[in-house]
Amino acid sequence: MRNRQATQLLFELSQPGSAEEYIPATDLSEKELASLLPAEELALQSPPLPEVSEPVLIRHFINLSQQNMSVDTHFYPLGSCTMKYNPKRNDRLAQLPGFQNLHPYQPEGTVQGLLGALHSLQEMLAEIAGMDAVTLQPAAGAQGELTALLIAAAYFRHRGEHRNTVLIPDVAHGTNPASAAMAGFRTLEVKSNPHGLVDLEDLQKKLNHQTAVFMITNPNTLGLFETQIRRIADMVHEVGGLVYMDGANMNATLGIVRPGDCGADMMHFNPHKTFSGPHGGGGPGAGPVAVKKHLADFLPIPVIVKKDRGQFALDDNRPLSIGKVRSFYGNIGVLLRAYAYIRTQGADGLRRVSERAVLNANYLLSQVRNFIPVPHGSHCMHEFVASALKLKTTRGISAMDIAKRLLDYGFHAPTVYFPLVVKEALMIEPTETESKATLDAFVETLRLIIQEPSELVHEAPHTTLISRPDEVQAARKPILKWTPPGVVSGSLSVAPREP
Repeated sequence: MRNRQATQLLFELSQPGSAEEYIPATDLSEKELASLLPAEELALQSPPLPEVSEPVLIRHFINLSQQNMSVDTHFYPLGSCTMKYNPKRNDRLAQLPGFQNLHPYQPEGTVQGLLGALHSLQEMLAEIAGMDAVTLQPAAGAQGELTALLIAAAYFRHRGEHRNTVLIPDVAHGTNPASAAMAGFRTLEVKSNPHGLVDLEDLQKKLNHQTAVFMITNPNTLGLFETQIRRIADMVHEVGGLVYMDGANMNATLGIVRPGDCGADMMHFNPHKTFSGPHGGGGPGAGPVAVKKHLADFLPIPVIVKKDRGQFALDDNRPLSIGKVRSFYGNIGVLLRAYAYIRTQGADGLRRVSERAVLNANYLLSQVRNFIPVPHGSHCMHEFVASALKLKTTRGISAMDIAKRLLDYGFHAPTVYFPLVVKEALMIEPTETESKATLDAFVETLRLIIQEPSELVHEAPHTTLISRPDEVQAARKPILKWTPPGVVSGSLSVAPREP
């Protein structure tokens, strides 16, 4: 039976007087708080905090943590999100005292080691991207997109050009349109052809003197490499536009192809995807942006530069810069993990990372397509998209049903219903960190699920604390209070199930 404490709030576990004090009283004279702080800064009454003992507190959070899946406990085949195992040595290296104990606003002369590591990371990312300059400031991939588009806007303003349109393929990452809108651009969708690649005729129709940027994810969200990328870049450049490449899927191409060599003018990295940093839970994150030389002057300030005699500095003297996009100069913990990962792998190792990611994805594709259709391509890069449409029309089993049932077998669900160009999409990415044995077990579980009675699959999961909430209602009006077993509150029953 599940521990009921794991489903209760601390306020519900609270009992007056249970917060025992183990610290002996001080022998110093006590002073009233009112004598130490201005009256207007004092609350009229103490906050209504829960009272629990230390064991209850610890067990509460440990029990909560055991309700979660993670890359350390389960296979996480989330397409697009790239949830791969994070080497713990990188965590330890980022936590070395010389890094961990620094203050963000120490003088440059006291953080030369850190600045040197970050400058080296900039140079490595520029080399990997085939670009000329890098900023480490953005705190996430989506902010990296926004930063790149703000750079593009500043570039065109400086040239006296008014360009207001960003073109985005229908198989690009979903954050691209939002980033473009936040940067002040209007967006137009470019259709894909029957092969899942950019439709060049549709692109040509939409290119004009208003085109500022063409945003392309390569490999795209179908897991396909855009073989026409050089032609696409030439078409965009012919009308004076810039090419932005979403680097979220760089884990498929490291050491094999560089966006800059394909004609891209700018791109962002996702260190949590490509360089195996922590991922999920709303952060921490990073989204470094790499640009070609003609855009370098517009990078956010400060830029980490190398001076004479091996000294490093933060350069704020950049008149054309778009300014700061984040406090300090980046999310240092994540960036140091990326630095350690790249240095550990080396050039040859990074290429092997991508080769293994592609090998794992193609092996999984070759097995899954035997019983779930894969509409686009007999081969893929790092991920592929299967479709449960036939299963839904013939047996009533949807992509969501399969995703929910996988939880009962100890597998996290793949991404579902994205990209939108595939009906009942199951977007699967095994990453390079999983073994053949794990992939085989996942395949056999999928095969078993689609052979199970439809009613059993449709009502899954059967072993989790919460089964099938109304997800739209739960997202818009979440119910955060414990409801006694068997009581339905709103749209969501939170009564625990027996395993």
